[in-house]
Amino acid sequence: MDTLINRIAHELSVQAAQVQAAVTLLDAGATVPFISRYRKEVTGGLDDTQLRNLEERLLYLRELDDRRNTILKSIADQGKLTPELETQIVTADNKARLEDLYLPYKSRRVTKGKLAIEAGLLPLADLLINQPELNPEEQALPYLQPDKGYVDVKTVLEGVRHILMERFSEDATLISILRSTLQEQGLLRSQVMDGKQEPGQKFRDYFDHTSSLKDLPSHRALALFRGRNEGILSLGINLPQSDQAERHPGEVLMAQHVGIEDLGRAADRWLLEVVRWAWRVKLQPHLETELLSDIKACADLDAIQVFARNLKDLLLAAPAGMRATLGLDPGLRTGVKVAVVDATGKLVDHGVIFPHEPRKDWDGSLAILAGLCQQHHVQLIAIGNGTASRETDRLATELMRQHPELQLTRIVVSEAGASVYSASELAAREFPDLDVSYRGAVSIARRLQDPLAELVKIDPKSIGVGQYQHDVNQGRLARSLDAVVEDCVSHVGVDVNTASAALLARIAGLNPVIANNIVSFRDQYGAFKTREQLKQVPRLGDRTFEQAAGFLRISQGDHPLDASSVHPESYPLVEKILQATSRDLRQVIGDVTFLRAVNAAEYTDNRFGLPTVTDILSELEKPGRDPRPEFKAPQFLEGIDNIKHLKVGMKMEGVITNVTNFGAFVDIGVHQDGLVHISALTDRFIKDPHEVVKAGDIVQVRVLDIDLPRSRIALTMRKEAVATPPAKPEKPRTSPTPRATKSLTPPPPRGATLGDLLRKAGIDKR
Repeated sequence: MDTLINRIAHELSVQAAQVQAAVTLLDAGATVPFISRYRKEVTGGLDDTQLRNLEERLLYLRELDDRRNTILKSIADQGKLTPELETQIVTADNKARLEDLYLPYKSRRVTKGKLAIEAGLLPLADLLINQPELNPEEQALPYLQPDKGYVDVKTVLEGVRHILMERFSEDATLISILRSTLQEQGLLRSQVMDGKQEPGQKFRDYFDHTSSLKDLPSHRALALFRGRNEGILSLGINLPQSDQAERHPGEVLMAQHVGIEDLGRAADRWLLEVVRWAWRVKLQPHLETELLSDIKACADLDAIQVFARNLKDLLLAAPAGMRATLGLDPGLRTGVKVAVVDATGKLVDHGVIFPHEPRKDWDGSLAILAGLCQQHHVQLIAIGNGTASRETDRLATELMRQHPELQLTRIVVSEAGASVYSASELAAREFPDLDVSYRGAVSIARRLQDPLAELVKIDPKSIGVGQYQHDVNQGRLARSLDAVVEDCVSHVGVDVNTASAALLARIAGLNPVIANNIVSFRDQYGAFKTREQLKQVPRLGDRTFEQAAGFLRISQGDHPLDASSVHPESYPLVEKILQATSRDLRQVIGDVTFLRAVNAAEYTDNRFGLPTVTDILSELEKPGRDPRPEFKAPQFLEGIDNIKHLKVGMKMEGVITNVTNFGAFVDIGVHQDGLVHISALTDRFIKDPHEVVKAGDIVQVRVLDIDLPRSRIALTMRKEAVATPPAKPEKPRTSPTPRATKSLTPPPPRGATLGDLLRKAGIDKR
């Protein structure tokens, strides 16, 4: 355990005592949000990111220890556990090394090498490798055994070859050397499968492509794996080799390790041929499979981290607030679905209008919308960004122009996942009598009011802010995204009297059963007046209360602190401060001058340290304040609602919808997000797009390149001037080439146009 604690401490660059304290709390059932906020003294101030990393490594290392113990027991039961081997196993620091050491002792099916050993050919194998000056054919004569299938010298030497091949392929040190060499020098080559050139056009950049393993970007790796999974590409790992080289570099390394070289002795050529077979048949396929698996796992982790970061930004996006909202789910033939929700998010009206093709009831639609807005005192219009979004946005603009007295504000909202919610069991329970087609409009309206409260109802994987999210390890993705949602919900906190069961279930310490019990209790007995009442909820015991209470808020309750993030366990500390200063709680709340004059160190004790006292004083300045940013809506260019309307050099405002390792996607209102490559995000060099942008940011961009056939738009946020567009911009360019792009725009700083970089990415927005 001490080794595990010290290793995690070293990896996180923190003290072992901090890790030990965090592990103790986690093992006792404490959640990461609770520990990071309310146990700062215990862990020395570890934040939620550090704790999540600690939790992940703890799981891995404990699994490693379990596997280590299993291997030790298995080898010991075979009577083959030597002190040296035990030391190697105990000090193995990763699963690959552990499995390498265990390989010779695994029980497996009968092999040709095992049969040869049982036939007594092992002494011959040892003789030839130790005394290569001996002639193999002559030495094989005494080992002929027709009854066991070794009828001549050839079959005997074949058996010996299999013994040596298996010995080489089970040599843990040799495997480690070869693995390290491949990791450092290996090349990953992709080739198109025969007959797949036409159906695999989206992967054409990888039809004959070679990448260095250690420099392979995660998004490119996932693109290659997708191509392989779709039967378009074949993948292989190899080492650089000159055309004149007689032997493969892997064979050379193997021969050096086992002490085989061509000195003209009788057995040298035969032994080198054994090495060749061992590399080609045993080690290269094994290591290639393992390394491809490792590359996939690393790429998965990278993609999951990108998804998690984007999801966090989206969940913590600015809420428009408690204002009556008109939700519009755009459509053409089936019409635009309309839903009106009041300031609390309750559905008060719904319907459908047909302003677009084929009915084109523009005036009638305007009249219906105006009536709904007047009747329900609507302040906001939320428009889904799907099909017919810009056309519907023009309808809303016209409504605002004709009825300025309504003082409406329109915002285009991402509808990612809205259809998933509409058809979900949760939506069916929430709106049992509402047609599925209208539930999406309700979700669009609500996610403008409060993105966090609405998006928690949707499987995070369906929100679509990741790269290759469908290709990565789904179990690990789900765990990571669930952790993000829990952290975000706990960071903001929820009003226990208005929150849905779906939102409550995401609070640290709660689960769907307890969340539903809270809602049922609320429905039966009315609004909660104090946090203490929560203990009356079925299955919400003292332990659960401790974990969740600080994140559950009660507005306008009996106790002012119940509306804050101050944990009930700290109420006595607040009372102590009030008594010492002869102040009343309601006088103190919001009195910034007084609170900042309080010496926090005077109120610390064995239970409450300086971090807790400081946090409480800060919270009392603005109790229950929302940590999310102020709401702001992007303004799209009027009349630009299709990719064909774009012109190179056009300046636009947009909203970041997704951030990947290679750049950021921006919604500019033309039904196809544009890509700002990492090299075009800023005038300075950056390694990670998240250094300058995040999902939900409103940004100023310029059109750099347009690829109509593939519906791709290259944008830039750099400040350098964009060259003048072509003389006849009304005829959009099709199939732009790198040459054409260079004639229109200055070259990006890294040696290629963004059009090139887009095509090199070879992936879709997913």
